[in-house]
Amino acid sequence: MNDTVKPEGITCPGCSHYMAASMLSCPSCNRLVYADRLKQISNDAAGKETAGDIAGALTAWREALTLLPTNTKQHAAIHAKVEDFSRRIDSDPSLRKAAEQEEVLKNQDKGMGKKLAGLGAAGLFFWKFKFLLAFAITKGKLLLLGLTKASTIFSMIAALGLYWALWGWKFALGLIVSIYIHEMGHVAALRKFGIKATAPLFIPGFGAVVRLKQIPTTTMENARVGLAGPLWGLGASVASLIIYLITHSAIFAAIASVGAWINLFNLIPILPLDGGRGFQALTRNQRWLAVAAIGIAWFLTGEGLLILLLIAGIVFALTKNPNQNPDHVAAIQYIGLVAVLTVLTRIHVPS
Repeated sequence: MNDTVKPEGITCPGCSHYMAASMLSCPSCNRLVYADRLKQISNDAAGKETAGDIAGALTAWREALTLLPTNTKQHAAIHAKVEDFSRRIDSDPSLRKAAEQEEVLKNQDKGMGKKLAGLGAAGLFFWKFKFLLAFAITKGKLLLLGLTKASTIFSMIAALGLYWALWGWKFALGLIVSIYIHEMGHVAALRKFGIKATAPLFIPGFGAVVRLKQIPTTTMENARVGLAGPLWGLGASVASLIIYLITHSAIFAAIASVGAWINLFNLIPILPLDGGRGFQALTRNQRWLAVAAIGIAWFLTGEGLLILLLIAGIVFALTKNPNQNPDHVAAIQYIGLVAVLTVLTRIHVPS
């Protein structure tokens, strides 16, 4: 699925043959149906490549893939470009972050540094680390992005109502925020790789989902998108724990613990859960290493949920074809998430 508008039926611009809108090439003359649009995309992507905008070029080429039949040489060539740019974005996140930060900072007064200098050491500190500030702003803007969508707002309210009735408004609100941050982690990773998707949609009683409009082209992308949710969810749990340590309010300890449990559940190595996406990118040895880490975590903590992860991990390692190229980032992220989230699930919640 993509954002290109396709009517119920279209006419081939080459031979006027009428066909279903889902057709990407004319069965009569073999002409590419979206040849003109593909030419525009190609010019746009080439311009972005020349300008060094790798993230923009990746987004453009990915759109081109959706308009090309999969059995064509053009599709294979562009697929290779997408894989290359995706690897570059993954290995050098500054290619994406620099563009985001520049957008935030582009309207800043060039004389702001001198003005802040007048405030002394504190002003110079904030000016020196202005890109850290921009990074925080961009992530804040991204978190607010989903709240501009009616589907997210209304489904969030419905879920809030259910959880409120079950556990009270304070815990319900904290749980909703935790789930929302988890889902926006997926959105952030999707945006990083130029993959189009919807805003989060809450399903009361079952969490929330982000529906993809384009499919990740590699196991690496799939793993990064999948594990980004638990990574952001971990951040939400840690923030709740910090608030609990400052305020001694038991509700924040409960939110931190339950949020960690939910994210740990998502790491069960089965598809379409996030853990399954992460395991897909691992080699056979890496999968067994992850299984061992799960086993050690269970032995040390006694967390019952880890038994499910352990069983699913063993089955996945035995039955699913392993990735041939080691994905060290996915392995570190998965094992690290299991370790830290397990600790957080064991937080003592005062009665």
